[in-house]
Amino acid sequence: MFNRAEVIDQNFSRFVKELHLPRPHSSTTLAESGLRPSEVMDLFESQLVSRHLDLIARILKNNNQCYYTIGSSGHEGNAAFGKAFRLTDMAFLHYRSGGFMIQRAKQLPGATPIYDTMLSFFASTEEPIAGGRHKVFGSLPLLVPPQTSTIASHLPKAVGAALSIHRAQAMGIDAVMPSDAVVTCSFGDASSNHSTAIGAINMASWVAYQNIAVPLVFICEDNGIGISVQTPGHWVERNFAHRPAIKYISADGLSLLDAFQKGVLAEQYCRERRKPVFLHVKTVRLMGHAGSDMEASYRSFQQIEEVEFQDPLLHSARIVLENGLASAEEIVNLYEQVRSRVRHVADSAMQRPQLTDPVEVRAPITACKHKRVAPSVPSKLEREHAFGSSDWTKTKIPLHMAKLINLGLHDILLRYKNTVIFGEDVAQKGGVYNVTDGLFKKFGARRIFNSLLDEQSIIGTAIGMAHNGFVPIPEIQFLAYFHNAEDQIRGEAATLPFFSQGLFTNPMVLRIAGLAYQKGFGGHFHNDNSLAVLRDIPGVIIAVPSNGADAVKMMRACVREAYENGRVVIFIEPIALYMTRDLNSEGDKVWCSEYPDPEEEIAVGEFGVYRSYDSRQSAETSDVADLTILTYGNGYYYSRQATDVLAKEHNKKVKVIDLRWIAPVNMDKVVAAIGGSTKVLVVEECRKTGSFSEYLVSALVEKMDTLPKIKVVAADDCFIPLGQAAAAGLPKKEEILAGALKMFNAHHEKTKKPK
Repeated sequence: MFNRAEVIDQNFSRFVKELHLPRPHSSTTLAESGLRPSEVMDLFESQLVSRHLDLIARILKNNNQCYYTIGSSGHEGNAAFGKAFRLTDMAFLHYRSGGFMIQRAKQLPGATPIYDTMLSFFASTEEPIAGGRHKVFGSLPLLVPPQTSTIASHLPKAVGAALSIHRAQAMGIDAVMPSDAVVTCSFGDASSNHSTAIGAINMASWVAYQNIAVPLVFICEDNGIGISVQTPGHWVERNFAHRPAIKYISADGLSLLDAFQKGVLAEQYCRERRKPVFLHVKTVRLMGHAGSDMEASYRSFQQIEEVEFQDPLLHSARIVLENGLASAEEIVNLYEQVRSRVRHVADSAMQRPQLTDPVEVRAPITACKHKRVAPSVPSKLEREHAFGSSDWTKTKIPLHMAKLINLGLHDILLRYKNTVIFGEDVAQKGGVYNVTDGLFKKFGARRIFNSLLDEQSIIGTAIGMAHNGFVPIPEIQFLAYFHNAEDQIRGEAATLPFFSQGLFTNPMVLRIAGLAYQKGFGGHFHNDNSLAVLRDIPGVIIAVPSNGADAVKMMRACVREAYENGRVVIFIEPIALYMTRDLNSEGDKVWCSEYPDPEEEIAVGEFGVYRSYDSRQSAETSDVADLTILTYGNGYYYSRQATDVLAKEHNKKVKVIDLRWIAPVNMDKVVAAIGGSTKVLVVEECRKTGSFSEYLVSALVEKMDTLPKIKVVAADDCFIPLGQAAAAGLPKKEEILAGALKMFNAHHEKTKKPK
C-alpha cells in the first residue's frame, strides 16, 4: 500500500492481537525505570494520543482541511521527557514533540492539549498560542515558547535561557524560571549538523568548561534520517559523546522504561550539577518526513517495513503485556478509544472560526501581553556615584558620539536593573571602539561580559535571556558580521510575538557598529553599507543616529520600548561618526554635544529637521524650502556640509530631514514636513539597489498629491575596497552638492577635496 499511515494504523491492532511484537533494544525493567504501573499506562496513553493526532492530520489533509502533516510518529517516546521535567523548566521543542506536549499538559489541571492541537490543524483563531498562524508546539502555562520550522535555530536561545537562570538569581531579577530550573531543548539528528546547533552546543561546552552554570538538557532525537539523507551509523554518538563539560547519556527512545529512566538521570544530573547534558535518544521516523514525502522514492519497501515494525507503540504494547498491565484486547480497545476521542474533538474544533482576515493575521506582529512601566530615572546622587568623578565631569562638556553612547549606557544600566551588555571584547577591553569602556569595572561581570566569537550565539543568548526577564543589550562588532546570524532575528526573535499573540516576547536592543566612511580601514567587512536585510523583518525597530546627542536619546527610547512593550530593536551606530567632532572645518566642534538631560528621549519614528535659513529644529514646521533632503546617519552629516554651501554660495533655502529611524517610518508626517518643497533629494549611504531610498521614493510617489522633482544620491552597487578608494563610491559633500545643483540646473566649482 502507498498510504503508509493506514498500514501503520492497521498493523498496530493486528500485531498486538497476534502478539507479533518487536524485541527490546534495551534491558531496563519496570522496577529499574522508577515508574509505577499506572504511570506506564499514563505514558502509553499519551503516546496513543500523539499517534492519533498524526493519523487524523493525514486524513484531514486529504480533505483539504488541515495544513500541517509533519508529525511525531516514531518519536512518541519523548512523552517520557514530558513527565521527567517540571512545568517550571522552560522547554524549547522541535516539531516531533507531540508526546512530550501531551504528557507535559497532564501536569497542568484543566489543560486541553488535544483540542488545542486540533485548533492548530484547522488554523483557528481560537488556537491558544498562535491563533491559527502556524501549527506550533507552544504554551505559556506549560512554559513552552512556540517554535516554527525548528532546524536547530532554537538551540542558541535555549543556551541563553539556561545561562540566565543563575544570573537572574544573583542580580535579583524578577525571573520567569525559579533558581533551580533547568532548560530542555529537543531537535533531530539531522539538525545536529546545522551551524546553529554546532555553535550552541559549543557555547554551552565553552561556558560550562569555565565552571559557569548552564543547566540545559539537549535532547537529540536520533531517527537516523533527515528527510531523505541517512545519518551515518554512530555519527551522533561519535560527534557529541566527548564534548568538554557536557554529560553524554544514551537512551532508547523506543522503550518508555529506558527513556524515562535516562530522562530522569539527565534531569537530576543537570539540576544538581548545573551542567549541560546531551541526551541522545535513539528512535525511528514513521510515515515519512511529512504527508507530501514519498518515502518509497529513497527507501526500499523492505527498509520501510523494517522501520515500521520498530514502532514505539508496538514496543510499549510489549512492555504493557510483559508486565501484566493490560491484555492485548484491552490495549486495542484503548487504542480505539483514543481514536474516537481525537475524532470527536476534531469534529468540534473544525466548527470554530478560522483565520482569514489579513488585518487579524498581522495584528500580533508587535503584540505584548505583559507590558511593564519603565522605572524612574535615578537620583542625581545615584547617577554621580555610578558614573564616577571622571565620567561625571565629562557630562558637562561637548563630546563625540562614542563617548556620549558610553555615558548613555551608564544611565541605562543604572536605571534598568535587568539590562546586561555582552558581546566580543565588550568587558575589560571596552569594545573595539571603546564604546563600553569602564562599564565592566563599574557594573561588574554579571552585567558586562564577553562572549565567544559567534554572532549566532550572541543573539541567541539575548533571546534566551529575554525569555527569563532580562532586557539584553548585545553587541555585534561590525554590521557585516551580523549576516551569518540574521535568522536569529528574522526566524526567532521577530516571529515570537506573531506566533504567540504577544504571550511571549524577545525584548532586546541589539547594538551593531556599522556602515561606511572609515577612511580606508577594513574593506567591505568593516564597511558594510547595506541595511536591506533589516528592513525586511516585520515588527523590528531600526535606529540609525547621526550624532551623539540623538544617539543617547534614541537609545533611551529603544530600551524603554524593549522594557515596556517587549520590542526587538536594532541600533545601528555609524562607526565613522563615533569620533567625529567637526563639521566644516577643523576645530569647529559642530558635531560634538553635551550629554542630554536623563529625562530626554527621541520617540521611535520622530525625525529631526534642520533648516539652512534658521537654527530651529522641529518636526512640526512645514514651511517651504527650495530643496528638502531626506537622509539619515552619515548621509545627514554630509548633507549638512552640502547644505551650508548651498545656503552661503547659492542662496538656497534647504531643509534637511534626519529620519533617524528607518523602521518604522511615519511617511504622512514626513510628507507634511516636506510641505511645499518642489524638489526632494534623497541621500542614501547604502547601496542604491535594495536600499531605504527605494522605499522613500515609492512612498513619496504614493502619498504626495503634487509630486515634487525627486532625485536619489546613493552609494554605488559595489563592495567597499580597502585604502584611499574606500569612499569613492559613497555619497559625500561634493556628490550631494552636485545632485542638488543639478536639480536647480546650476553648477558648482569644486575647490576642495571632500572632507
